[in-house]
Amino acid sequence: MLRRMIVRSIIGTALFGVVLFGPAGTLAWPQAWIFLALFIGCSVAMGIWLYRTDPGLLVERMRSPLSRQQKPADRLVVAALLVAFWGWLILAALDARRFEWSYVPVWLQLVGAILILVAFYGWVTVLRANSFASVEIRLQSERRQTVASTGPYAVVRHPMYSYAVLLMVGSALLLGSLWSLAAVPLLMLLLIARIDGEERLLRDGLPGYRDYAAKVRYRLIPGVW
Repeated sequence: MLRRMIVRSIIGTALFGVVLFGPAGTLAWPQAWIFLALFIGCSVAMGIWLYRTDPGLLVERMRSPLSRQQKPADRLVVAALLVAFWGWLILAALDARRFEWSYVPVWLQLVGAILILVAFYGWVTVLRANSFASVEIRLQSERRQTVASTGPYAVVRHPMYSYAVLLMVGSALLLGSLWSLAAVPLLMLLLIARIDGEERLLRDGLPGYRDYAAKVRYRLIPGVW
């Protein structure tokens, strides 16, 4: 499992590099290097933490959301998310570096870096509160899944996605692309579509989830939705 995690990190780093520096047309893009260091470094650190504290959850996090076990509708949403995410990064590279369509001041880029760190810390709190936070939409009866209602789950029902939105906002700011920042709501629509499918499964199949949903009203953004 640790070997798989290392291999995934190497492949992920290479893919991020191609998607960012290829469209940018140069390696001389300090913000992209900082983004890579933060994203890959925090991802590896979180993986090592899970390996030591909750290896069962690490196995769940390393599953493929595009497996045949997933419903076709969810596979379609995930595929659209992946395409949109990589396209979103290409947009950031074209905007911030190759064509310089927009400008983000250094202090806002710093805010973006901080938001990325906050997002990863938030994910740690999510995984600490919910040992069943799989990348797949499925009921984990073999692990005796229960409803998570503490930590960030006491605020919103899907905090993993909430912190993903924070990560996207922070990444757009750090990379220096206002156009990619403006595109974040489009990615959020795909997250909302996945949340909707997950909600239906949990309401129908996980005991206690309906009561939890009645108590915690918001799904993604506190006070909004």
